[in-house]
Amino acid sequence: MPFCEVAKHQTSLDGASSSIGTKIFYKTYGHGPTKALLIIGLAATHDSWGPQINGLTGAERYNDDDEDQIRAVDQSSSDSEYGGDGIQVCVFDNRGMGRSSVPTKKSEYTTKIMAKDAIALMDHLGWRKAHIFGHSMGAMIACKLAALVPDRVLSLALLNVTGGGFECLPKFDSRTISVAIRFLKAKTPEQRAAVDLDTHYTKEYLDEQVGSSTRRAILYQEYVKGISSTGMQSSHGFDGQVNACWTHKMTRTEIELIRSAGFLVSVIHGRHDIIAQIYHARRLAKKLQPVARMVDLHGGHLVSHERTEEVNQALCELISASEKKLSPHVWTNFSKDSSWWSEKGSLLGKTSVEGKTYSFCATVCVEKLHLSMSYVFGLFMFMFEYIRRAIRSVHPARVGSSLT
Repeated sequence: MPFCEVAKHQTSLDGASSSIGTKIFYKTYGHGPTKALLIIGLAATHDSWGPQINGLTGAERYNDDDEDQIRAVDQSSSDSEYGGDGIQVCVFDNRGMGRSSVPTKKSEYTTKIMAKDAIALMDHLGWRKAHIFGHSMGAMIACKLAALVPDRVLSLALLNVTGGGFECLPKFDSRTISVAIRFLKAKTPEQRAAVDLDTHYTKEYLDEQVGSSTRRAILYQEYVKGISSTGMQSSHGFDGQVNACWTHKMTRTEIELIRSAGFLVSVIHGRHDIIAQIYHARRLAKKLQPVARMVDLHGGHLVSHERTEEVNQALCELISASEKKLSPHVWTNFSKDSSWWSEKGSLLGKTSVEGKTYSFCATVCVEKLHLSMSYVFGLFMFMFEYIRRAIRSVHPARVGSSLT
């Protein structure tokens, strides 16, 4: 089976000691000079990228393990122009999930460490540059990768992304609180599948009729089968990946590194996502101006499945625009004065010159109120989980190709 031994490829990166013995399971699909690395989210396996693998490569089966010669040909061609016909995609299980290694210490799970896993995988494949696409936690990892090695990124796609920390907390309402409690209480594949559906998709999508059944009923059976076949994610893996999301933060310096690197960015989001709120994604896109485009779709957290055609089209447009070296000012769909930094500066200026102190204070108060509510909700959920684990003395719940 294809594995990448991370430590073998991290001699030039600090923090390699946290990756000694860590192996990353991966698969490649398709062939061609254009490379795309797809990074999955929390508690999810590489299989969750299925609709995008098919849309980008048209491949139904992954490449065989013994294709070293094909890899060598692709590597030599990748040293010239990234373009032309053919895309090769690589998907993998993050540390702590699927067939990849499961470190036992929380400190061995950060988005920076996991970004270095992805860089090591690129080295293992012989990929000098690649298009980097990430979903949810995978998008956080993709951001860290882009800031660490911006010269190796051809383009950056961030699907259903947040800024980490409190931004990872779901929308504070009765529905999401109910979903969160059900998620923590789920003990069987059937219970987990039921809550995953409500987490990943909009109710409208799940209620659609497909033949004589609803999409919810069809997906439920698929989820139960997938979760059962994949097996259990250990508590070490789940807790570690949650820690990576909770401790994730993009500094202003890292944002500037991405903005000035010369590649284009696409921020793709489902506007009805109850896990990663679109407000945070749009704010990140504005921070990345002028190189970012915001793609706002009618869908939930798993918008890559719910709106497959639109997402795949957005990814293909990003690859095409990058190959054509499209100007950022042509690529972006934000106005020139809509960057987050300029908006903050403009707002401060208006406060002092025009005396609109109330408007600014109201905005800040609303943001602080939301943060406080999120903090209280976070404490509640952590306390609930702590009590639940103290009472239960059973194996961790099974999770499969869920994408959160």
